[in-house]
Amino acid sequence: MSSASPRLRSIYRSFLRELPPRPVLAKARSPIHQRLRDHFNPAQAPAPGELAVAQAEQYLAYVRAQRTYVTLLERYNPGMGMDEEERVRLTARRVGMELPVEYGQGQ
Repeated sequence: MSSASPRLRSIYRSFLRELPPRPVLAKARSPIHQRLRDHFNPAQAPAPGELAVAQAEQYLAYVRAQRTYVTLLERYNPGMGMDEEERVRLTARRVGMELPVEYGQGQ
């Protein structure tokens, strides 16, 4: 276990970096934080084999890829979270037009 310990610690810390940050003063850990801690705790879990370490590295690569995907999706599709009216208004402004004030809205 001693030869795999720095490697496992590195994987564990990498998983924690990929998770959303938690408030410093929060007393309770989130369920995913607790599950990771239990899984990587050498006192509670038996020494993992090379297959388990390789699977953990693959899961880590998947989590990183998902985070990168979401980041790129938000960057290149900025109107994804907007409602239809806001998207139309911003599209019109982009080409130099202003939408007319609708009847009843300007009152």
